[in-house]
Amino acid sequence: VEMVVKACVKGDLFGELALLYNCPRAASVHTVLWELDRATFNNIVMEGVQRKRNQCLTVLSSVPLFAEISRSELENIIDALKMERRPHGDVIIRQGEVGEHFYIVYEGQVMASKVTEDSPDPVMMVHEAGDYFGELALILDAPRAA
Repeated sequence: VEMVVKACVKGDLFGELALLYNCPRAASVHTVLWELDRATFNNIVMEGVQRKRNQCLTVLSSVPLFAEISRSELENIIDALKMERRPHGDVIIRQGEVGEHFYIVYEGQVMASKVTEDSPDPVMMVHEAGDYFGELALILDAPRAA
């Protein structure tokens, strides 16, 4: 029985996990694509991929929320992460919205503001590499707090 597990769009990649872990593919693909054979992937791409995975592992290991998670579980999280680059001033989440995503700052800074009844001015916070936000809306199934 065929089941769609992912609908790829222009620029998506797939198949890297089978090459990284030297295991069978988990799905079949029906598309027009470019491909790299294992030798080329290992010689050219693998080093960069491993370096990036190690950088991600370092950042995730510093996140207190993940303090009790095993390396294997952290690697599973890395496999599920999507890198997003946001322009300066872009709004990532809004206070009061429904939360669907959790964010970890990989590099740079994120400015957060929270409106409270106690102050006419918003409370400002700066998040830097290794900091995270958005988890409370997911954990508590509540609107965004900031």
